[in-house]
Amino acid sequence: MREITYKQAIQEALREEMRRDERVFLMGEDIGVYGGAFGVTLGLLEEFGKDRVRDTPISELGIVGAAAGAALLGMRPVVEIMFMDFTTLALDQLANQAAKMRFMFGGKARVPMVLRAPQGAGTGAAAQHSQSLEALFVHFPGLKVAMPSTPADAKGLLKAAIRDDNPVVFIEHKLLYNRKGPVPEGEHVVPLGQADVKRPGRDLTIIAVSAMVPKALAAAETLAGEGIEAEVVDPRSLVPLDEGTILDSVRRTGRALIIHEACRTGGVGAEILARIVEEAFDYLDAPVRRLAGRDLPIPYSKELERQVIPQEEDIVREARRLVRGRADGA
Repeated sequence: MREITYKQAIQEALREEMRRDERVFLMGEDIGVYGGAFGVTLGLLEEFGKDRVRDTPISELGIVGAAAGAALLGMRPVVEIMFMDFTTLALDQLANQAAKMRFMFGGKARVPMVLRAPQGAGTGAAAQHSQSLEALFVHFPGLKVAMPSTPADAKGLLKAAIRDDNPVVFIEHKLLYNRKGPVPEGEHVVPLGQADVKRPGRDLTIIAVSAMVPKALAAAETLAGEGIEAEVVDPRSLVPLDEGTILDSVRRTGRALIIHEACRTGGVGAEILARIVEEAFDYLDAPVRRLAGRDLPIPYSKELERQVIPQEEDIVREARRLVRGRADGA
């Protein structure tokens, strides 16, 4: 199978969906001539024209409000917010309007819109451009939340999100944009709410999201050399969450380590942990552990930034502790 980057996979999904359905159009700051802050929409203006690739004023609240209105009237807008941090400026329209419309109108109104945004640390963008905010959106009923970790999942999940009749927050990690992987050509849709076992194992379950997935897989290779077989589960979407795949894995391995880059306090790891304890407590051979970002703003310094978010060696250490009761390699 051909290999393309995560960024190219997203662009391919946008192009295919725009060709398939004339109601799909794009909105965002600098997404037209400039091609987006990270180059994801480069070339789409030339193919589809300014009516379907719309450069907007610098007003996140206005962009999301206009998209919600267009969706209510039958269009399928895909909004790009330049950095996930800036979605906080649009929360009223997203969380108080788009997320609630279908419920408040008894299903007669639909809001088929997608909000795409890059998040995460690792690029030296500092505290106001590096946050991981998925837990914020998970908390609002009516929103769906997707977090692909591979190019194939990025393409498949985005196509599913665009076709969904509910608002979807589609979270892309900046460090994944240039990672390559196999991606099917043509029709490739990954349903929302379907987790994926990225690596099978028997000794513990590592549940990782977004950019933590490649780190978890690298850590699993290291652990395998020590005789520890870790199963790596990628939820892929947080709302809806595929509890079944997660719980089945934990029941088989008896141990669970949950990893995310976002701050530990109030992070989605706590919610996943709670569900494991509620539904699979009797199968556990050790307490469930979380490995997450520190409760700090992301520093500008490269070395300090690295210290704030989980790294491969941190995953290896926590996995050893779960399996052997100690953090060293003995």
